[in-house]
Amino acid sequence: YDIGVMSGAAIYIKDDLKISDVEVEVLLGILNLYSLIGSAAAGRTSDWVGRRYTIVLAGAIFFVGALLMGFATNYAFLMFGRFVAGIGVGYALMIAPVYTAEVSPASSRGFLTSFPEVFINSGILLGYVSNYAFSKLPKHLGWRLMLGVGAIPSIFLAVGVLAMPESPRWLVMQGRLGDATRVLDKTSDSKEESRLRLADIKEAAGIPEHCTDDVVQVAKRSKGQDVWKELLLHPTPAIRHILICAIGIHFFQQASGIDAVVLYSPRIFEKAGITNDDKKLLCTVAVGFVKTVFILVATFFVDKVGRRPLLLASVAGMILSLIGLGLGLTIIDQNHGRIMWAAVLCITMVLLYVAFFSIGMGPITWVYSSEIFPLKLRAQGCSLGVAMNRVVSGVLSMTFISLYEAITIGGAFFLYAAIATVAWVFFFIMLPETHGRTLEDMEVLFGKFHRWRK
Repeated sequence: YDIGVMSGAAIYIKDDLKISDVEVEVLLGILNLYSLIGSAAAGRTSDWVGRRYTIVLAGAIFFVGALLMGFATNYAFLMFGRFVAGIGVGYALMIAPVYTAEVSPASSRGFLTSFPEVFINSGILLGYVSNYAFSKLPKHLGWRLMLGVGAIPSIFLAVGVLAMPESPRWLVMQGRLGDATRVLDKTSDSKEESRLRLADIKEAAGIPEHCTDDVVQVAKRSKGQDVWKELLLHPTPAIRHILICAIGIHFFQQASGIDAVVLYSPRIFEKAGITNDDKKLLCTVAVGFVKTVFILVATFFVDKVGRRPLLLASVAGMILSLIGLGLGLTIIDQNHGRIMWAAVLCITMVLLYVAFFSIGMGPITWVYSSEIFPLKLRAQGCSLGVAMNRVVSGVLSMTFISLYEAITIGGAFFLYAAIATVAWVFFFIMLPETHGRTLEDMEVLFGKFHRWRK
């Protein structure tokens, strides 16, 4: 919601607070860098208090951030609200896919783990709708309501998650085998699968198979140092391959330009010749609607078709859409006026781009990175992926206006098309198919790099 609503709110914030384009760039993009603090802390927090309470904490932090932004009286106050909200966003982005992957049975893990992306898109769409709904209010009131209303979903999140079970993998790591068994019985397709999942998790956590007590003593791990050593300093070939895949997929998800389109769509439509504020916001709502509808396509096919085919098809479509968008914007730019067919081409290409992003690159990034790490490295491994995601997103969204002023707006999208092409090659060479595997059985797929197919 916060990502989506800020694209339209920025129009009114700029006028009301009399801020420059550079300050707008920083305001829109800084949330991603602030969220690094949340995603870095979430790994340790979720290993300490559990996945569930980490989600409650994320909701509480974001609630405070949204209220601070809604009551902001100047730019500095607004930036402080962004800082608090950013930490909440970082927590939520890291913990939601991890929690979902850990409670899901293998048969529907892809479908369920793509839910965070489904609701990210729903939130962006609600943000766009909120822009349009509050745009008729007085300028100083409209943008504050747009931002402040974001506090409401975080209440539902924090309360709703208390009715959900804790991650069985976290429970096993705490030695609470009885609680873990009860959760696995509820979340498995059969009793047999529940027993197999428990045996795999016990093995991964270093608990002997013959231990069947409700509570067992688990050797306390050091405070994360061993995890970072295994992950970064002395990784096995399989862990190194997993890390490259996780960080690579998060890097390319953002570097291929999605935040430029989501955050700056009103500006892109303005460059395409749409000058009326209402029409710009309506076109932006259309972007959010298409993005949300096509994410639903991905959720139903990710467990049928597999991760790789969807991802490769998605990135190929994004490359063609970005080239088309760059072409349309360049033609309009060079002719210094409205060319109807080029404007239609630009709008069509923006819609196609977000549709292709949503069927693969959007959801599969979260599905893939949350399922490939071994149990004891999962929380920290995922937080590294999210950190890369947020850094690239922050850099991209804070430099987009400066970038298109330097190399033209068409040139900016040609650059994103080139990055997406490199992404397609990386995914084709490096990423094995993980569909149908249990989380404990992932590591065997990795370690051979480009030779994994053999």
